[in-house]
Amino acid sequence: MPAETAIPQSASQPESAEAVSRLIANVEEAYRSGQQNYKAGHLDAAKQDFDRAFNTLLESSLDVRADERLQQELERLLDGVNGLEIQALQQGDGFTEQKPEPAPIDEANEITFPADPNVRAKAAEEVKATKSDLPLMLTDPVVSYISYFSSARGKGTLESALIRGGRYREMIESTLKEEGVPQDLIYLAQAESGFRPLALSKAGARGMWQFVPGRAASYGLQRNWWLDERQDPEKSTRAAAKHLKDLYAQFGDWYLAMAAYNSGPGTVQSAVKRTGYADFWELYRRDVLPAETRNYVPIIIAVTIMAKNPAQYGLEDLPVQKPVPYETVRIDYPVDLRLVAECVDASATELQELNPSLLRLTTPKDEAFDLHLPAGSKERYLSAVSGIPPDMRVWWHFHKVTPGETLTTLAGKFHTTADAIAKANNLEPESDLATDSNLIIPVAPGKKLLEHADYARHATAYKVRRGDTVETVAEAFSVPPDMVRRWNHLKGSSLRGRRVVYVHLPEVREAQVSPESEGKTKRKKQLSATANSAKPVPDESVIRHKVQRGETLSSIAETHHTTVAALERTNGKVPVLRPGMILLVRSVP
Repeated sequence: MPAETAIPQSASQPESAEAVSRLIANVEEAYRSGQQNYKAGHLDAAKQDFDRAFNTLLESSLDVRADERLQQELERLLDGVNGLEIQALQQGDGFTEQKPEPAPIDEANEITFPADPNVRAKAAEEVKATKSDLPLMLTDPVVSYISYFSSARGKGTLESALIRGGRYREMIESTLKEEGVPQDLIYLAQAESGFRPLALSKAGARGMWQFVPGRAASYGLQRNWWLDERQDPEKSTRAAAKHLKDLYAQFGDWYLAMAAYNSGPGTVQSAVKRTGYADFWELYRRDVLPAETRNYVPIIIAVTIMAKNPAQYGLEDLPVQKPVPYETVRIDYPVDLRLVAECVDASATELQELNPSLLRLTTPKDEAFDLHLPAGSKERYLSAVSGIPPDMRVWWHFHKVTPGETLTTLAGKFHTTADAIAKANNLEPESDLATDSNLIIPVAPGKKLLEHADYARHATAYKVRRGDTVETVAEAFSVPPDMVRRWNHLKGSSLRGRRVVYVHLPEVREAQVSPESEGKTKRKKQLSATANSAKPVPDESVIRHKVQRGETLSSIAETHHTTVAALERTNGKVPVLRPGMILLVRSVP
């Protein structure tokens, strides 16, 4: 008998292990699908996938608590999904400003490379055979930067710029030609930004052509809470061409024009007057220009020589990007780019890349905007969005029905009602939904907004004790009970069977609010102060900025759309900025 009973036990062991492996594989498949949808900006589809992953695991016939592998899978799933949901919440109102990218010119300016005689000899032969509508003078500083961009450290920067530049080359060269300036000035943009529309320098210059705010305004580039046209490739290229044309008319020399583009015409004019020389290399030799400007022109010349001689520098087989075709529709209403993405079956990231001048996921309010859409999608967008009231296009959704969905399940998912969805789509309340049909989902304004607290990206694991409930844990960590349920995919108050509960600790919110909601918030605070005069009202227009390495007062002012003078009024004279310092930033009235 013992031998007979041992056989089924040993046979059941691998069967159980195989069942666990199959279950984990199914959970992982749903989780990976959710990650892909999340990265594409399809947050609703991602949530469905994540819910499917949890349901697959928790509703299986296997006991999650009794198997260490399943318990680890649950904890990994909770941590991963909750982290993504926190990110989604933090950008869920569409008002979070997109992050800029560092400008390559800053790194090049900090580099010192010797002028290699061998590099000089090789480059001298290349320059003789190079056709360019800019003068290409080979000096030691130029040779130094050719050495840098040929090195392991600098070549990656050059290659990535040449690859990305293919997307914009045709447009840039055409614009430069129309404005009557050398087409090889395209390499100024390559050196400045690497053709990154979101590039931001330490000095506060922004965009592909690195305009500072004042100069951008003088050439018609708009900048406000909603958008920054310095990040618009077409408009900034046109402005840069006009500015360079004006500078050449002033100085009669392209090297001086480029130097003035970097440091301002007043700086160059002053150096010319002081020395009596209207020659860049003479000004360089006499050291009367800012260090960055002295490097600036040699960097552009070096990039031009190398880009026009790709075979000699191992640049001939790069996978150069092609121009991205798009259609344009002029709109006079604000719309969330995620709604646009749903209407044209694209990703929110794709829409942002087509509209880099937008600082947020929302188009401007109370002004016209040329919205760029994927090629061939204009009519589809206009048809889809026509069913959504103009004042609801930053709140409502456009949803493609998936198998098994009903008006009731959609109402729960989007925090609205089945009757509201039915009414918006001219359906009967009991209507069945056809798979792949499109529905307008009405959502009450404000449903996308965060609560007053943001939450930490990483969860804190709390070991459940006897007698704990969702409410007691929520109270202990000062978070809403509904958030505890959401983070741990719980439905009621019981924590029975849970060894660990994950909680994202609340953090002080420093995000910006829209001008419209800011006024409402201040009015509410004022009313609250009247009713509770014993408590002072905090000034919500002040945020705390932690200084990062390489930042200046100018770049910080640029980031927060304020001025250096305003920063100094609030913080006093700051002789030296050190990483980690906290500056108070008040909005400029």
